[in-house]
Amino acid sequence: MKLVSLLLAVLIGTLMWGTAARAQSFPSRTVHLVVSYAPGGTGDIVARLISDRLAAALGQNVVVIGAQSVVSAPADGHTLLIGQPAEVAINPHWIRGLSYDPDRDLQPVALATMVPLALVIPAGAPYANVAGMIKAAATRPLTFASAGTGTPGHFAGELLKFRTKTNMTHVPYKGAGPALNDLLGNHVDFFFSGFPAAWAQVKAGTLKLIAVSTAKRSPAAPDVPTVAEAAGLPDFDVGLWQGVFAPRATPKDVVLRLNAEINRIVSEPDIIAKLREDGADVTSLTVDQFTAFVKAESDKYLQIIKQAGVKPE
Repeated sequence: MKLVSLLLAVLIGTLMWGTAARAQSFPSRTVHLVVSYAPGGTGDIVARLISDRLAAALGQNVVVIGAQSVVSAPADGHTLLIGQPAEVAINPHWIRGLSYDPDRDLQPVALATMVPLALVIPAGAPYANVAGMIKAAATRPLTFASAGTGTPGHFAGELLKFRTKTNMTHVPYKGAGPALNDLLGNHVDFFFSGFPAAWAQVKAGTLKLIAVSTAKRSPAAPDVPTVAEAAGLPDFDVGLWQGVFAPRATPKDVVLRLNAEINRIVSEPDIIAKLREDGADVTSLTVDQFTAFVKAESDKYLQIIKQAGVKPE
């Protein structure tokens, strides 16, 4: 996710300097960039790429820490969360005894990027489209990989299984890399991968991209249908996104300033072009719109959990 990482690096750096204009003493100490994913995961990699750039730009150490730390951090601009669906919209419904409540503890600031999940199959698969894959599932069980239990890719597979009433078995991996390797080796039948992670293999011809999981087609592959189109499943819409969150008590004027800076950056033509090359896209949202978006995502995953009967594995 090099392009997404680059966007976020520029984005967060600009936000920090914008906040400094309000308080000339900022940054006065180490800046904490919060990500909830385990070391080696996409979120962790993105955060560490950003941390190097921020350290140089701000003249302060930038340390990557776990997401739960943000809820008790001072609301002074020195701690921001790069939030993704799992820790913001999924975990509250999925993990018992979660030590934070996104609704209570986090203030949505702005949407940064949106990335579709790529429904990919081995190049040598006996079917070439979603309809063929679903037909194959009627004759033998299909296995689908995910980057881990409770990830958007896991829920996309469970939703497809539920909506098509087919025989599919979830095979979780510890990250997208191992999942893609086993897909390439024909050890699993399909994978809802983050688009950037699978795109290189698709372009190389080693994987087939048969659909994207979001409501809209990807600008990087406009001829590839959505799952909703290919399988006749209205409202099928599961994707990755990254947004900026602050502690709930962050002053409203700071939140509004950060939102305006983010929307300005992601509206620049060169940023839009870079994002689209890698399958990502952005829709600028106000604070209220982004807050509503996050709630809708949370409600969506709760419905998937309930309807499909998905349980932690």
